[in-house]
Amino acid sequence: MIEAYDFGRITINGKHYTTDLLVFPEKIKADWWRKEGHCLQIADLMEVLEAKPEVLVVGTGYSGMMKVPHETRKCIESEGIELVVQKTVEACKTFNRLAESKAVVAALHLTC
Repeated sequence: MIEAYDFGRITINGKHYTTDLLVFPEKIKADWWRKEGHCLQIADLMEVLEAKPEVLVVGTGYSGMMKVPHETRKCIESEGIELVVQKTVEACKTFNRLAESKAVVAALHLTC
């Protein structure tokens, strides 16, 4: 459960993180890095695709600076994964709500 988020800092299950991360139902991958910092590529999500969640929630940052290109969206959806793209503050709320009833993964950019 995501307990708190503010620019550059997130608390999940009592633990604080200050780097972008992937949140899976069973684990957290801290220090998640993308090939192009503010452009989400499918190569950045291979671990997510292998996990085959029902939903992928992408947090695009505090101000929404990270972009999700059409090609990335299309690839995720072609795998049968529902995609939700929101600023990170909203993505955290969405993740918590969906995680109650679905297999959901979050890819969260914590800054800009």
